[in-house]
Amino acid sequence: MATLTELKQEVFDYVANRLGDGIVDTELDPKHYETAYSKALLTYRSRAQNAHEESYSLLQLTKNQNVYTLPSEVQSVRQIFRRTMGDATGPYSSSFDPFSSATLNVYLLNYSYAGGLATFDMYSQYVELAMRMFGGHLNFNYEPVSKKLTIMRDPKGSGEDVLLWHYNYKPEVVLLQDAPILQWIRDYTYAGGKMIIGEAREKFATIAGPQGGTPLNGSAIKAEAQAEMDRLIADLATFTDHSQPLSWVIG
Repeated sequence: MATLTELKQEVFDYVANRLGDGIVDTELDPKHYETAYSKALLTYRSRAQNAHEESYSLLQLTKNQNVYTLPSEVQSVRQIFRRTMGDATGPYSSSFDPFSSATLNVYLLNYSYAGGLATFDMYSQYVELAMRMFGGHLNFNYEPVSKKLTIMRDPKGSGEDVLLWHYNYKPEVVLLQDAPILQWIRDYTYAGGKMIIGEAREKFATIAGPQGGTPLNGSAIKAEAQAEMDRLIADLATFTDHSQPLSWVIG
């Protein structure tokens, strides 16, 4: 993990690049393109629903360990699912697989009998109630900055796999292959580059020339860039990138 000094230096480099540091010929260097792209990517991820995706992953629990570090792209954990209840897994645990139970239930193979379905449904409800009472559900806390997942219990054995239901950032390669998202990132990167050029040109009012100097249009370029950025942010509010709109809020 990066130190505080390194993180602060990244912020300082970002500000210096946005102010046009190192530009002599009023054209962008590779680091300025990278700065504009980074701003576009972070802005999109912080404002657009389409930058996130729903995902599932398996986590293997370790005995007497309740803190786990998840990948950096995981932003929130919604729920943890277990296949068993109690303290352990294996042949002596109180596990229940509804799919295998349905397959073994001979009543389900004959549609003329309804008793098998009722028995299966009631037994499933019994298992759900037992899981709520005897440790089938895990309480947890997830810290999105440090990516630490803390389970509010002490696992008594190793090897149990739990299913995590979480939301994470879409990889950059996925964002750049989605046409609506790609066009938004292109336009915002262009506006960011234009803003940097405006900062560089605004350092001096004129450039020396044979006719007394040529005035620079730094202020006009910055105004155009800001207007373009505002338009792109407004586009996200109208879901032009195919993001899902908010659902009804009751309360």
